[in-house]
Order: sequence, then structure tokens, then C-alpha cells
Amino acid sequence: MVGYWESDDLRFMGKNGITRGFEATKARYKKSYPDQSAMGTLNFDILSVEKISRNQAILIGKWHLDRETEDLEGHFSLLWKKIEGEWLIVLDHSS
Repeated sequence: MVGYWESDDLRFMGKNGITRGFEATKARYKKSYPDQSAMGTLNFDILSVEKISRNQAILIGKWHLDRETEDLEGHFSLLWKKIEGEWLIVLDHSS
């Protein structure tokens, strides 16, 4: 969760809907990936980064999860915002 905004206003969107808040998003990850076997090895390919304002940027990429059982992959877009001098993810849309 390093890089995510520790706020109730953080949003994560996935195939099961929208999760709001840092703690709820963290709990969602822990439920989906309860141990190292479920988590596997996560790799990212950054496809584009576009600064949309002085304090906001959109990053689009592809993710791939190597696991012992079934590999998973998809795409994501992240809205980054500069908050108190630090770039943080305020919106994660992964599918």
C-alpha cells in the first residue's frame, strides 16, 4: 500500500465495484491475497504517463501475476495527485 493516499477519500475500482478508503482498500487486498501463494509475483508494465495538471498525473499500465496455480493479468489506470509535496495514488482502476 506504499504510494496510496492514506485517506477515506482513496478509491479503488475493480470488477466487483468501488472500494472507498485506505483501510477498506487494504482489507480488500488482504482478503483477495491472504498469503504469498495467492499473491505470487506481481509485475507491471507502464504503458503511458500523462501529467494532466501541475499536481495530477494519470499512469496507465498492464499487470501480470505469476502464481503456482493460475496466472492472472489485466490493465490499470492510476490517478496520482501531489499532496503535501508527495505524489500519491488517489484512484486505482484495475481490471
